[in-house]
Amino acid sequence: MTSAIKKDNRVHIIQGEYFVADDRDVMVTTILGSCVAACIRDPLAGVGGINHFLLPGTNARTKGGEAERLGVHLMELLVNGLLKAGARRDRLEAKLFGGARTVRSHNDIGKHNVEFAERFLRDEGIAHVGGSTGGLQGRRIQYWPVSGRARQILLTGTMEIERPAAGSAPALVSNAGELELF
Repeated sequence: MTSAIKKDNRVHIIQGEYFVADDRDVMVTTILGSCVAACIRDPLAGVGGINHFLLPGTNARTKGGEAERLGVHLMELLVNGLLKAGARRDRLEAKLFGGARTVRSHNDIGKHNVEFAERFLRDEGIAHVGGSTGGLQGRRIQYWPVSGRARQILLTGTMEIERPAAGSAPALVSNAGELELF
């Protein structure tokens, strides 16, 4: 585990961190934009964990995979933490969250992060069993590592839908939502 903040049975992680638990009552949270969280567990060993990463740069495949190596490092820290806690590699299953396109530009950083995570799981033989990636909104993730239960709460997105008259407030629309995966 890295320097995650633990309060009661809730742990919050931020970008660059990971957390592994074998306590059924522990819930881990994180907030994602274009970052990705890999939630990986071994259901038979009763251990699971989560990480939170963002590949630097404009494209994960540039400069000989330099940016990708940083993602590999955090994924390996999580997998090795699970193995040290009693998981077996052949039983690992993963859910991926995040990878939103939060900034309009020609480069979709969130998409690159998701593609990297999917490729890592495939290359390592880890079953990808669900999650929620892409879109235009950030997410708050709640994850119970032992059971594999995950809850996604889309962050309230606001956007101006019409140009306001001088001196008046803009009209706003909210598109928040919630999704729970077991």
